[in-house]
This record gives sequence, C-alpha cells and structure tokens, in this order.
Amino acid sequence: MDMKKRIHLELRNRTPSDVKELVLDNCRSNDGKIEGLTDEFEELEFLSTINVGLTTVAHLPKLNKLKKLELSDNRISGGLEVLAAKCPKLTHLNLSGNKIKDLSTIEPLKELATLKSLDLFNCEVTNLNEYRDNVFNLLPQLTYLDGYDKDDKEAPDSDAEVYAEGLDDDEDDEDGEFEASRVLPSVSLKLPLAFGRWATFFSFFF
Repeated sequence: MDMKKRIHLELRNRTPSDVKELVLDNCRSNDGKIEGLTDEFEELEFLSTINVGLTTVAHLPKLNKLKKLELSDNRISGGLEVLAAKCPKLTHLNLSGNKIKDLSTIEPLKELATLKSLDLFNCEVTNLNEYRDNVFNLLPQLTYLDGYDKDDKEAPDSDAEVYAEGLDDDEDDEDGEFEASRVLPSVSLKLPLAFGRWATFFSFFF
C-alpha cells in the first residue's frame, strides 16, 4: 500500500486537523519522499514512518505541534535541516537504521532547541570514536542519546509507549468484560447447587 492510501485509511472518516497520532509504518513511499501528508495535520503530535523507503524528509509539511518523529529503518543520509524549519517543537527523533555516517549530517539538529531524545542505532555514525561524547557536545540540548543520558542512565518509557500500553489495557478490559459475559451466566446456574443436598436433589426435577 502506498503512503497516500495508507493516510486515507488511517483517517477513518476524520479530518486531518482531528489527528494527533499517525502511524504509517511499512507502507510504500514513491521516490523516497513523504506523500499525502499536508499542513492540514496541524494538531499532529506523533508521526511514525518506519521502514517506508524514505531517502529524504524534504517534503515534510509544516507541523508546528509535532513532538515525536519516528524515521527508523529508512535510507535517509542528510537534509535534516528541514526538521528545524518544519517541526520546531520536536522533542523525540528516531533515525535508527538510516544512512547517517558522520556528525556533520546531524549538526543541523542544533536548531531544534526542544530536542531531548535522539536515536541513531544501526547508523554508521555510531562507530566513530567518542561518538556519544561528540554528539552530546554537538547537541547540548539533548538529554538522551540512544536511550541513555550522559551518565548512562536509561531513559524512562516514552509517552508514545505509555499511550500504546494504555490502548492494550483498554483492549484487555474489553476482552475481560467479554469473557465475563460468557462465564457469568454459567456460574449463576451453578450457584444454587452450592446450597446443599436439597438443591442437588431438586435439580433433577427442573
């Protein structure tokens, strides 16, 4: 499925301005570009485009409220200066599994004053000597790099993960209610039998 169709599917009869979270993972981008996403998604706070074949973020629309951007497992090798212009409130950026080889590629992220968390797992840049120290020096606004702070303390779960867990909990609750609705009637039929031998005796006649 291409990206435009996926966006249409994810809207589910909503208008773009109603959408705060949009997951487009594993769809197909034509020519390695973001397609179908417009600045009408003005309330968007979380965008995930994992493994969609992106080579550039140049066509990212203006998303003033976007806080979390997942771009992992694509083929992006540069052009990150667009992010500061298009997503000025970005706090979390995942570029893991892209073709980022040197520090100069991520240098434009200095302009993202609110950026707190950056992930670069499985990028060649992580093989550089003193990689972590150099990135923290280059991007002093960062709190976490690849899930850990300067003192190697692990970052807490992200809001996106907490949100996902909340959805799972809701589904579990619904499943529990469904299971209860199937079990309770049988329990209620068995309860009278627990009140002694007479209940057992009379059960043969009714």
